[in-house]
Amino acid sequence: MFAHPFPPMSLPEPVFDRVFDANASSGGKDLGKLPDWDLTDLYASDDAPELQRDLEWLQKECAAFAADYEGKLDTLDAAGMLECIQRDETLTNISGRIMSYAGLRYYQQTTDGARAKFMSDMQDKITTYTTPLVFFTLEINRLPEDFLDGLLAENADLARYKPIFDRIRAMKPHQLSDEMEKFLHDMGVVGDAWEKLFDETVAGLTFCVNGDELGLEATTTLLTEPDREVREAAAREIAAVLGDNLKTFARVHNTQAKEKEVMDRWRGMPSAQAGRHLSNQVEPEVVEALRDAVVAAYPRLSHRYYELKRKWLGLDRMQVWDRNAPLPIEPAKTVDWPTAQDMVMSAYGGFDSRMADIAEPFFTKGWIDAGVKPGKAPGAFAHPTVTNVHPYVMLNYLGKPRDVMTLAHELGHGVHQVLAAEQGELLSSTPLTLAETASVFGEMLTFRKLLDEAQTQSERKTLLAGKVEDMINTVVRQIAFYDFECKLHAARREGELTPEDINAIWMSVQAESLGPAFDFMDGYEVFWSYIPHFVHSPFYVYAYAFGDGLVNALYAAYQEAPEGFQDKYFDMLRAGGSKHHSELLAPFGLDASDPKFWDKGLSMIEGFIDELEAMED
Repeated sequence: MFAHPFPPMSLPEPVFDRVFDANASSGGKDLGKLPDWDLTDLYASDDAPELQRDLEWLQKECAAFAADYEGKLDTLDAAGMLECIQRDETLTNISGRIMSYAGLRYYQQTTDGARAKFMSDMQDKITTYTTPLVFFTLEINRLPEDFLDGLLAENADLARYKPIFDRIRAMKPHQLSDEMEKFLHDMGVVGDAWEKLFDETVAGLTFCVNGDELGLEATTTLLTEPDREVREAAAREIAAVLGDNLKTFARVHNTQAKEKEVMDRWRGMPSAQAGRHLSNQVEPEVVEALRDAVVAAYPRLSHRYYELKRKWLGLDRMQVWDRNAPLPIEPAKTVDWPTAQDMVMSAYGGFDSRMADIAEPFFTKGWIDAGVKPGKAPGAFAHPTVTNVHPYVMLNYLGKPRDVMTLAHELGHGVHQVLAAEQGELLSSTPLTLAETASVFGEMLTFRKLLDEAQTQSERKTLLAGKVEDMINTVVRQIAFYDFECKLHAARREGELTPEDINAIWMSVQAESLGPAFDFMDGYEVFWSYIPHFVHSPFYVYAYAFGDGLVNALYAAYQEAPEGFQDKYFDMLRAGGSKHHSELLAPFGLDASDPKFWDKGLSMIEGFIDELEAMED
């Protein structure tokens, strides 16, 4: 198949290391009625006849597709190749619909054994059914260049799929034999078991803080409490519980990294990161320019900001449990759900009414699951499902001001996914480097609206400081995460890593990125162990820094030349995965391959810190 036989779930995102109260309930105190998902737009239930019908159709049609096309792609004319691709697109749609339903249902309650079994069973079935399709991309890569170019030149409808052909053929140097590719396809569900072990272990952790038994998210929420003793107690309990489970987490990371090393070696990948860069359609030198620009900016960004924060908190030294502490001037504030909805929708509508119109059904039609419930997956994400249904957004909404920004972020993903769906199943999926654009832009719109409406200097300072912290967590922290992964995978290639080895790698990047204002408690070295991206999506994290830098540059372009910006912005989102980042940014006069591009984005963060420093005078 052109695409992966079942699009991977968008995993819970620790985008800004945001934290939520896992003990809050849906419709919890003072928050208003929090919405739940209505998954019936996918299937009515796990035993719905439509689901059984689709499974039976998929099994039959996969076999028919292989019978009709295996060994015959080089005999097709342009019309025949178009029909072939359209059949593949339908297969991708049906398998994606099944896995979207199974995955979303599982994330609603990860501790439910029946839901976990259902998702595993669906994954097993779809893997089995789609194994005969492995030939497709392999055979495409054996087609002569002039033959394929000739077909594309003959048929405009077929030529629309050229970006997909280009993406597949970029993998040509790393392709194995047909038999090996089929074997690896079948073995994929085995590797996924380590991800499930990680998820189930994290979901099952219990923390005891000041006599209360809490889950991970409830405990990390305490790191944002005004009471410093509560923050310290939470940090030490997190360290203790993660430490008790460290052998399991180290085993998962060792196994996943080794599996990746084997795959990369067989495929001839030049580095552990190379596969991610290929799938993101971004040049390694662009990522390295981003990484180098951010690391060089650590002293001007995180080091400088945390020194400011240390003074605001009245501390001689910052401890790790002070990183997300509220400012002393920041009033305790709970934002109920209707207010959050109004804030985000108002910001979206202020930019363009079309954006608010696209966002509105998420609130009214059961496309958001906002409440925190026992067993629900942590964090937040937006999953596009398939192009003839709609996206679903998951939050763990507690009513904190930053939760409003999380809503703005995930809703931005949702708007993007709705617009990109116009491209169809194969071209709608946006590379990760651009997938964060609409989400971070949605946050920026919401932040700017709140900043413009600030009534006092103190309120403006609180908003600016919160935004700077979010940007540091998006840019600095995620690049530090990327460096951690690079070092982890490089070290694993030299041999098995002990938990202490991984701890040391973690501390090396944390000290560098957070700066000299911090002391690090005993136990902080294990905080790498609960971050899901390292397990589910290796090297995903630089996409957040890419997206933030890109949006900063985009927003600057919007401020400089607002006329016609909205139309260009919507065109960029509608393009989905049909264009390279260079094509998408060209209408805005932006070029991510220019090292100075990243400095432009980072300068916005510096400007906010400059304003905060000026307030001290």
